[in-house]
Amino acid sequence: MNKNTIVVLLVVLAAGCSSGPQYGTSAPPMDTGRLVSERDCTRPIDAGGGNLMCIELTAAERRAKIAEEERQARARKEAEERAARERLERERAEQLAREEAARKAQAAEAERLAAERRRAEAAAAAAASAAAAAERERREKAEAEARARQRAEQEAREAAARECRRLEQEQADGRALLASFVAKYGKVDEFKEIAGQISAFLDKARKAKPCPPA
Repeated sequence: MNKNTIVVLLVVLAAGCSSGPQYGTSAPPMDTGRLVSERDCTRPIDAGGGNLMCIELTAAERRAKIAEEERQARARKEAEERAARERLERERAEQLAREEAARKAQAAEAERLAAERRRAEAAAAAAASAAAAAERERREKAEAEARARQRAEQEAREAAARECRRLEQEQADGRALLASFVAKYGKVDEFKEIAGQISAFLDKARKAKPCPPA
């Protein structure tokens, strides 16, 4: 719509809102093919809505229209506030869901770490138990070997002591036999010489080696 058309419409509108007819007995008919936008002539008019048709409202109609506009404004405001609340509630629910998911993930990670720590502790305890068992077995084996060595050494000492006493006894028995021979046959001419040698042998101080203790 150009400027000339707007001016013409405004002139026609002003004429239509005046108290007397401007075109004879009636106003020319409007073009039914164009959009009609009703406007309250007592209020500022927006000329951008197509053909304009001024209407005169009564005070009650005006109050009712204002009340309806206020009701619609309140409804729009309430709807906007409700939408804002719902958006905030939705955002809060999403935030809570994210926090809950993060908490669960943190708890799962903590449980995983605790399970790994328990497995590591169990493995360490098993290794320590195995090491303790191996050390105990080593000590028991060493003690058994030490006892076996001690028994062998004791038996060897006892055997040596018995052998020493046996030799001492044999020597004592031999000397006793020699002394008995000299006493019994020393005066016989045939044995005088040998008896003298035996006596000389028996008279020599014998270096007796003491037997070791058993």
